[in-house]
Amino acid sequence: MKAKDIMVQKVICVDMDERLPQVRHIMETNGFHHLPVTDNGKLVGIISDRDLLRLISPFIDSVSEQARDLDTLNRAAHQVMTRQPITVKAETPVEEIVAWLKRVDISCLPVTDDEGYVIGIISWRDLVSHATYKD
Repeated sequence: MKAKDIMVQKVICVDMDERLPQVRHIMETNGFHHLPVTDNGKLVGIISDRDLLRLISPFIDSVSEQARDLDTLNRAAHQVMTRQPITVKAETPVEEIVAWLKRVDISCLPVTDDEGYVIGIISWRDLVSHATYKD
């Protein structure tokens, strides 16, 4: 089995200049845990829900909210993304994908073509849902 057999093909990406309120909205609305960041369509980074939890003030939309809390939303995607994410190609074997996820303790891998355009994404959930077990 290869990446192309299990990847999610309809990937929503954000531009590197997209602001965090929109990034957060896209992730929450779609139930995403990862969002690829692109520049002119090419992958330049990835934002995880953990990145947002770490950076956005927990006081947003609460009684305790202050101006400094709102300032945490004024960042662009390129300011908080993980740069140069590890990627795989459509022909990458699943065993190699699992090895990457375990080796570097990440939970998703963007799938790119030879020019760097995102053509899919694979998370550990995709691997589990396609897993087959042998006796």
